[in-house]
Amino acid sequence: MALHFSPEEYAARKDRLILKMDEEKLDVMLLFSQESMYWLTGYDTFGFCFFQCLIVKADGTLTLLTRSADLRQARHTSNIENIVQWADRGNANPALNLRDLLNEMDLLGSRIGIEYQTHGLTGANARKLDDQLQSFGKLIDASGLVDRLRLLKSPAEIEFVRKAAALSDDILDAALKVTTSGANEADILAAMMSTNFKGDGDFPANEYIIGSGSDALLCRYKAGRRKLHKNDQLTLEWSGVYRHYHAPMMRTIITGKPTKRHLELNEAAQEALSAVETALSSASTFGDVFDAHAKVMEAYGLTKHRLNACGYSVSARFTPSWMDPQMFVAGNPDPLQPDMTLFAHIIIMDSDTQTAMTLGQTYLTTAQGAVSLSRHNTDLIIQ
Repeated sequence: MALHFSPEEYAARKDRLILKMDEEKLDVMLLFSQESMYWLTGYDTFGFCFFQCLIVKADGTLTLLTRSADLRQARHTSNIENIVQWADRGNANPALNLRDLLNEMDLLGSRIGIEYQTHGLTGANARKLDDQLQSFGKLIDASGLVDRLRLLKSPAEIEFVRKAAALSDDILDAALKVTTSGANEADILAAMMSTNFKGDGDFPANEYIIGSGSDALLCRYKAGRRKLHKNDQLTLEWSGVYRHYHAPMMRTIITGKPTKRHLELNEAAQEALSAVETALSSASTFGDVFDAHAKVMEAYGLTKHRLNACGYSVSARFTPSWMDPQMFVAGNPDPLQPDMTLFAHIIIMDSDTQTAMTLGQTYLTTAQGAVSLSRHNTDLIIQ
């Protein structure tokens, strides 16, 4: 087995899950989220885009139902001992295989918690699942149960996030070395990705964001490259990744001379991030953090140019996104606690003047407040 944490660490995680299942009176959990499987057992694959399920009984028994392509993957990367295959064939219905397996495990009539809210369970497969299990037991939507357990990081996990954050800093250094007037976005992106992998990093759960000129106002990756002009703007969002743990950063970089609007938006971004940092305390909720950001944006008259979120929890994530479900959005009542790793971003996209300004980095919450995991300051970068 190629496990990244100690047996004691995995045992403690399973104990936390079993305790939560007992509180929710669940006889079994059906885990479809790859993040849940990785956190609980070390199982590492991209085969979750097909049907697979980790069955967790209330007594702690683990059974994985998966395809033949992932059999050896599960044996090599996880501590799961019981692995059952469903066969790829025309008109295959793995949900039927799952029902038969649950029946063999004497779970007929049980209370079944299911992770519905995950990319590991497509809408089509969820319909098959419900068709097979609605008359089998009491189905409970347990989406987010493991996500909430993963929100608080162990010391070993925090060390992995710190390593990811160090990679993020190195990636920024590498990007700045090649970011000049006339530089090709392709060369910048290549330098960033190369630095991550050379530093023993892993593939990010989503593409790095890179865009210059008018594309600097986009906060998603898109295909196609351009060269930077003499006076240009470049938006980058990236993350170092260590054993799937992420620590994102975000910056808008200016080549040549910044416009007056760039300087105005940077002032607002700096003040907003400072307000967010202050709000990252155990006295706050995720919604409070967003409100602190929104208050500054409103004071600068930038409400229509901001987003409706200003960050989220980060941890070990798989495609298609490195974002955890817990987000800094209005009205989110989830409380902040020590030992969370959180990405805070200020994204201002002024479409009226085609001006972009972004600022973001990853923090660790402590009893004394939030600590930035980046060695870089947040000053406006002018190349």
